[in-house]
Amino acid sequence: MTNGRWELLRALGAIADTPAAARVACGPLGLEPVSAAEHTTAFVLNCAPYASVYLGPDGALGGEGADRAAGFWRAAGLTPPAEPDHLSALLSLYASLGEAAAQARLARTASALSRAQAALFHEHLASWLPGYLDAVASLRLPALSAWARLTQRALAAEHGALPPPDRLPLALRAAPAPPGPDGRLTDLTGALTTPVRSGLIITRHELSAGARAAGVGYRIGERRFALRAMLEQDPAATLAWIAREAARWERSHAARASAYPACRWWAGRAGTTGRLARTAASGAGGALASAGP
Repeated sequence: MTNGRWELLRALGAIADTPAAARVACGPLGLEPVSAAEHTTAFVLNCAPYASVYLGPDGALGGEGADRAAGFWRAAGLTPPAEPDHLSALLSLYASLGEAAAQARLARTASALSRAQAALFHEHLASWLPGYLDAVASLRLPALSAWARLTQRALAAEHGALPPPDRLPLALRAAPAPPGPDGRLTDLTGALTTPVRSGLIITRHELSAGARAAGVGYRIGERRFALRAMLEQDPAATLAWIAREAARWERSHAARASAYPACRWWAGRAGTTGRLARTAASGAGGALASAGP
C-alpha cells in the first residue's frame, strides 16, 4: 500500500466537500475544474453526498443513518465530526485507517485496524456508493461524470483488496419495507423517494425529466411534493415512468452485483418497486383516488 492510494481517496472525497476543496483536488486527479454551479447542482440540489440520505429509513439527512456512521467513529475511538456520514469524511477516515494499519508495529494492532477499515468500507461506503455514483454520472456534468467514473474505479480496487463481507450491511438488513400496493398517496411518494425503501435514487433532475416524459407539469420544490403533484395530474403516466426508472435502476444495480453483494439487494428492491408501479399503473386512477392524501 502506498501513500498515493490514500491520497487518491482523500482527493476524491474532497471533490464532494466544497467548491473550494474541489478546485484544489481536480488538478492532481487530472479532472477538469468543477465550477461552483456544477458543484451545487450535483451535491446540493440533486445528490447530497451523505450516507444517511441513501441508507437512512427516511431518505433524509441526519437521523438514524448519520447515527450509525457516528457510532462507527466512536467504536474506532474517535470523536465523530459534525457530519460523520459525509463522503469526504468517510473516505478520509478509511484512508487514515489504512495508513495506520500499514504503519502499525504490532501485528495484532495492524489486524484490528484492517478489520475496522474493512467494516467501514462494507457498512458505510460500498453499501451505497455504487448507486450514488451512477446517480451523479446521470446528471451529465462532464467534470463530475469523470469524477464519478474515477471514484467507481477506486472503489472497485479497494473492494478487491479487502476480504469479502460475511453479511449484508446493517442498514440494509434493518431497512424498512419497500413501497406496497396499499396506503396513502403521501406514504407512496415518501417510499419512492427514500432510496433504501425503493431501490431508486430519484433526483430533482430525474423528476423534471420524468414530468416531461409523462406529459405533466413539474412542481419546483421538495421531491416528495413534486412527485405527488405528478401523480395527481396523471397517475398512469407517472407510474409508467416510475416503472421505467425502476427497471433502469434494477439493471444498474444488477450490473454491479457480482462485485458488490449489497448491489444484489439494491437490485431486488428496485425490482419490487418496478412490479408495484407496473401493477398500479393499470388501475392508477381509482387506486390513488381511494388512497387519499
